[in-house]
Amino acid sequence: MGDGDTAPDQHPAPAPDSGWPAVAIARGGKGSLVDQIVAAISALVGGRALRVGTKMPSVRQFAKCNGVSTFTVVEAYDRLVTLGLLSSRRGSGYFVARQDLPAALAPAPFSPTPAAIDALTPELYSGTSDALPVGAGWLPPEWYGEDTILDAVRHAMRIPANRLRGYGHPLGFPTLRQHMAATLSEELVAIEPEQILLTHGATHAFDLILRTLTKPGDTVLVEDPGYSNLLSLIRHHGCVAVGIRRGEQGLDMEQLAAQAQATQPKLMFVNTVLQNPLGTSLSAAQAHRLLALAEQFDFWLVEDDIYRELAPRGEASLAAMDGLRRVIRVGSFSKTLSPVLRVGSICASSSLLPELLRVKMLAGLTTSEINERAVYHAITARPYKRMVERLIAQLDAGRERSTALLREAGMAPLARPRGGMFVSAGWPEAPTPEWNGKVVAEQALKAGILLSPNDFFLLRPAETIWFRFNAAYADHPQLLQFLRSIRPR
Repeated sequence: MGDGDTAPDQHPAPAPDSGWPAVAIARGGKGSLVDQIVAAISALVGGRALRVGTKMPSVRQFAKCNGVSTFTVVEAYDRLVTLGLLSSRRGSGYFVARQDLPAALAPAPFSPTPAAIDALTPELYSGTSDALPVGAGWLPPEWYGEDTILDAVRHAMRIPANRLRGYGHPLGFPTLRQHMAATLSEELVAIEPEQILLTHGATHAFDLILRTLTKPGDTVLVEDPGYSNLLSLIRHHGCVAVGIRRGEQGLDMEQLAAQAQATQPKLMFVNTVLQNPLGTSLSAAQAHRLLALAEQFDFWLVEDDIYRELAPRGEASLAAMDGLRRVIRVGSFSKTLSPVLRVGSICASSSLLPELLRVKMLAGLTTSEINERAVYHAITARPYKRMVERLIAQLDAGRERSTALLREAGMAPLARPRGGMFVSAGWPEAPTPEWNGKVVAEQALKAGILLSPNDFFLLRPAETIWFRFNAAYADHPQLLQFLRSIRPR
């Protein structure tokens, strides 16, 4: 395919009499060859080197003079048509269709990332820091049941020799998908193994969904506050993220209805159960209202359901209520096993899944069968259910202790969590340039503590100063000492 083309470091410019401006394509440069062609032609159009109505070289001509495959050119031209920069006329070829750049391609004003966030982001995901991971999204390894996980990994490494050929099943390890389908059908929603696509964790699932269902300039609704990585991913795809306020009582449905009518969103991401960072869950009434709005305004609902195993039984499920008609369910095993086992899943309708599979194969081929085998052995082992029950009990106790410690430090919770890993709490003071979440996080990092400030989770400006705390680590005396030492006056 195009991204794997071999070519010299700098492709030769077309012949001087071709009338076509030179396009510099650097193998090994930033972005795929398709991305580079799209960016180069967009720049030529935006700079008026290519006027409206200009006929583009044929796919074959462009491929030959730039040393790339015709597949690469077709994909680039198709993307430029989607962006509205080119038009395709049957039997005549491609032509420049507009002079102004779409908003998604227009240069954005420079906005430097605060040093505190730059320093914190890799620390919060690597797990290699010596700092107290109060803001992290993982649990202590001993909480997961190390013996169960290590035994599962050992089983997975005994993969049959004939499975070492090829890349594995495109949908993911069949035995794991069959087990998941049986479990989900019994507990949540009727589903077939062929409706389950395994991924490299939930974030990979979100990326595939955005690649499949959106194009640059589309509106995507998200919860505000919401999952920080998702906000960055939406922007990376050139989509416009619109936040819908979420608090202790759930989503602001009036705002959602108004934004859906005004922006005509393509899809919405929502944490139905144990929302990150608040730890709250939607009521059945709110879930029904959300489904009704998605139907009324014709947008997809992506249900981020990775915390359901840690939640009380019987919580609302969009997938169960909808039957996977308009809902796409994303799951993951990183919260009950280990984030090292990068295995997530997409559950979707039979009509949508083939396109998600096609995009998965284009973007990175198959997922790791060894990881998927390890997950299968872990979740089917006899100790797994007891391990999850123990995990829930430890988290319940940890949240109670953490909330008490935070209150002792003068902080109030933003909401009462229904369960799960997180407590978000802060001070009522409005942030200032001298005193805000980023400033406190930077001071905490110097004191050997990793915090997740509100800036990670918000689209709108913060009204107060707050942080997301991990219940497994937030009851540590080191945190109380720090918070007391910097408490605002």
